[in-house]
Amino acid sequence: MGLGKLTDEQLDILGEVANISMGTSATALGMMINQKVNITTPRIEVINRSESLDDYSNICIFVQIHYIKGLEGNNILILKDHDVKCMTDLMMGGDGSNVEGEITDIQLSAASEAMNQMMGSSATSLSSMLGIPVDISTPEVKWIDVESVKIFERMFETNVEKFVKVTFRMEIGNLVDSTMVQLYPENFACDMCEKFKESKLQAKDTE
Repeated sequence: MGLGKLTDEQLDILGEVANISMGTSATALGMMINQKVNITTPRIEVINRSESLDDYSNICIFVQIHYIKGLEGNNILILKDHDVKCMTDLMMGGDGSNVEGEITDIQLSAASEAMNQMMGSSATSLSSMLGIPVDISTPEVKWIDVESVKIFERMFETNVEKFVKVTFRMEIGNLVDSTMVQLYPENFACDMCEKFKESKLQAKDTE
């Protein structure tokens, strides 16, 4: 699998940024569902757009995040249907076991609130790492059949073929041990790396 334009240094930066920002997200989610949420060190790779859904079967939940300040563009989180149902059941006072049937509008609404909190926390930690204000719009949450790749294609406002894929293992108490994927276009990743390096240089200059 080719690594496209990204250097080893950039991949290391993306790993560090993902680790810190998603760790903050996990803490925010844990507070909402009153469970310990662990997210492991991410795996970073560069993939073709067509490979984006290879880890998923049947139904998955897409969360689209638009950056409205600090970074330009958007990225997507992909979660398994079962995991989102478990999270939203916990948010609504259940024990996390109500995961049968198709996901409902109420569950999607709860998932949207959870993702808003998680990605808002992530944006705050990105702000401090990149040294610039970073803000997002309310995330869009949709469920899609993995076969419905056309829906997936429309979610990115870009025709870029290479994407950075960040894979996390996510554990929620003893209820979920699963995979969560974050995807963003390669040019977005390069932009984030540049801002990260600029921030580090400015920090050194002020020491």
